[in-house]
Amino acid sequence: MKAFNLSKWIWLHTENRKDEYGEFFASFIANEKPTVCRLSCDGDYTLFLNGKFVASNQYGDFEHYKIYDEIDITDYVKNGENEFSVLVWHFGEDSQRYINAKAGVIFEIEQNGKTILASNENILCRQNNAYLNGYCKKITPQLGYSFCYDATKEDDWKNTGNGFQKAVLIHKICSFLERPTKKLKLLERVHGTVVLSEGNHCILDLGKETVGLATLKFLSSTVQKIVVAWGEDVQNGHVRQKIENRDFSFEYIAKKGENHYTNYMLRLGCRYLEIYTEAPIEIEYIGLIPQVYSIAEKKVVLQDMLDQKIYNACVNSLKLCMMEHYVDTPWREQCLYVYDSRNQALCGYQVFEDGNADYVRANLKLISQDRREDGLLAICYPCGMDLTIPSFSLYYFMQVNEYLKYTGDLSLAEEVYDKLISVLNVFIRNRKDGLVLKFEGENHWNFYDWSPYLDGELHGTEDAVPDLMINVLFILALQNLKEIDGKLGKMFVYEKLLTESKKRTNEVFYNAETGLYSMSVGGNEYTVLGNALAILAGLELDKGCICEKIVNGELCDCSLSMKIFKYDALLATDRAKWQWHVRDEIRQDYGKMVKSGDTVWETIDGASAFDNAGSLCHGWSAIPILYLDKRKI
Repeated sequence: MKAFNLSKWIWLHTENRKDEYGEFFASFIANEKPTVCRLSCDGDYTLFLNGKFVASNQYGDFEHYKIYDEIDITDYVKNGENEFSVLVWHFGEDSQRYINAKAGVIFEIEQNGKTILASNENILCRQNNAYLNGYCKKITPQLGYSFCYDATKEDDWKNTGNGFQKAVLIHKICSFLERPTKKLKLLERVHGTVVLSEGNHCILDLGKETVGLATLKFLSSTVQKIVVAWGEDVQNGHVRQKIENRDFSFEYIAKKGENHYTNYMLRLGCRYLEIYTEAPIEIEYIGLIPQVYSIAEKKVVLQDMLDQKIYNACVNSLKLCMMEHYVDTPWREQCLYVYDSRNQALCGYQVFEDGNADYVRANLKLISQDRREDGLLAICYPCGMDLTIPSFSLYYFMQVNEYLKYTGDLSLAEEVYDKLISVLNVFIRNRKDGLVLKFEGENHWNFYDWSPYLDGELHGTEDAVPDLMINVLFILALQNLKEIDGKLGKMFVYEKLLTESKKRTNEVFYNAETGLYSMSVGGNEYTVLGNALAILAGLELDKGCICEKIVNGELCDCSLSMKIFKYDALLATDRAKWQWHVRDEIRQDYGKMVKSGDTVWETIDGASAFDNAGSLCHGWSAIPILYLDKRKI
């Protein structure tokens, strides 16, 4: 059955306002037979039936790739009349996780193959009273909006629909697909333990990094504003709430007496909650309801205790960074990046029982739906900001090929093949004298790594000149496409281009005197990452000499996430010689992390990185999974 045959997009009005909450109410007659609800919206939603919470969280999508949830509501339906209510949060402003589109919600309830409720102009609606509409307080440019909730304005809207008006039809053209991944699972509530209390200020410790929904229950002797901040660590008696233009907090206006509240739409990633009140409160609990992607994990037992702790921290970080799709870090961004998710998928093939194939496939499919005017992939998905990292578009070829290798599923490569070719053509057009050039314009961030010579200029303009990194990544993309073509039975038509690219990269960037590849033409910026990728790209060079210089520290080292290429280059050159160096470096880098927690950091600098905005749980740093098991090294 096709979804939404009888349903229409509806909203409160025809305007597209920022940070607005809409409530929708209807009643329907049903019995206790199997019943499903299909629902999609622009922004996010929380669904209630007969006043009880049922589900939340819209899958990130595009208008041309619109995802709906199909939710089994049988256990919530009673014989006779039922109350359907849904709260929809329309963001209304582009972010790195959301592309602004017309506000709207569409839904239907089906029982025994018959539609018994469909969204239309007869559905009752109103603007929510308790949330501060138009608040527009941003957490970060990636996460988007926070919120302010006023408990003194709560009413029984979920059960009555009193004071509502009829909905307005909204014209939206969307292509619907059912959610490609499982809904996230809610676990038992985690209460914070007070570890610091000074007057009307306290800090609560959840015990470990947790990803979930803020929930609170307390008594207040008066109406008052409460600020709840969250963070991964405590510095000088506080969490890192405000960092430059970031503000990790929400506001809650408490009513006199008992307050009981859960936000089912804004997901927090943190270990600590910091509470500021105007008057004392009596806390029953303040914490999170963990929200996880349920997946079976392989049991791996390592002989060395430190190796096991590092491995476990990497796996834990992987799982914390799995939401509707992969996210880089649950605290600061919650974004799907090509490079980050490449590391996450590669580790997931090793860690999870089924190789995590369906989940990886959904991520790669979502990425392929991106439609930038310049033909490159956006910085993340879905992204409403005009910003791209060109090098990350080249890693997409690697991701698709690795998915083929580990799953044997040809269908995904066939579905995204045209996207691969269109992206490749962007780089082919951006060549001169046989070399790919850096991309010009403030919306092109020529980033390769968080290390010297490689971090590029965010929102800056760089000259259209060739560099080593973009060219070796272009070569690797062609090599991955060649393997994809072979598996799909297609003819690889870029052999001449591949040969020329290798030849020109060798001629321009290789320095025979040093035996190394420089970052720029005629330069002396020698990086571990650039030279490791040159080895993996199969360029004509003295691999042994380069590896010696890498291990001896003669080159600018790469960051944690990029060391996957460093290690792969060392092991590909001489596994017997370098395997213990790989293991020892992992123990040195990650040993300090597991002394203080059970997650792995964004960079080796931990929280102090990026002017004290470094995350302590980052999926791209889980790469020790690939090397700590002796059977894999």
